[in-house]
Amino acid sequence: MTELLAGYAAYHRDRRNIALHFVGIPLIVLALEILLSRPALTIGAIPVTPAASVSVIAAIYYLRLDLRLGLTMAALLALGAWLGMIVAAQARAVWLGFGIGLFLLGWAIQFVGHIYEGRKPAFLDDVMGLIIGPLFVVAEASLLLGLRSDLKDTLTGAYPRR
Repeated sequence: MTELLAGYAAYHRDRRNIALHFVGIPLIVLALEILLSRPALTIGAIPVTPAASVSVIAAIYYLRLDLRLGLTMAALLALGAWLGMIVAAQARAVWLGFGIGLFLLGWAIQFVGHIYEGRKPAFLDDVMGLIIGPLFVVAEASLLLGLRSDLKDTLTGAYPRR
């Protein structure tokens, strides 16, 4: 996990970019969970959607990297899948409007952040950046809240923040 976060953090030194990631990445993840919340297949009393399936797989991946961050990611992904099902239960135009709108807004925010950064997004060099981005935001939030001081060197590393 530290190697993946350190690699991702190297693309994120500008504080404005990091701040924008706190907005952009959650919007993108939520948008994907909304868009993947159709179709829903009910197994017993449990609705199963592509969003739920992808969220479970992602949560397992995050849990394998780090238990504490993984539990946080699992809770956030579960919340997103639940919100996605609520939006997906609305009319098709509402579902698509929210999903596509949040997706485009999230990416616009991300790219503005990388203008400040002066460097392309990490996923353009390594597609793993797409899955590490949400973990980076949770790790940064944990560090800011004083919960994971052990991540300070990993996130700030040899590259001073601007």
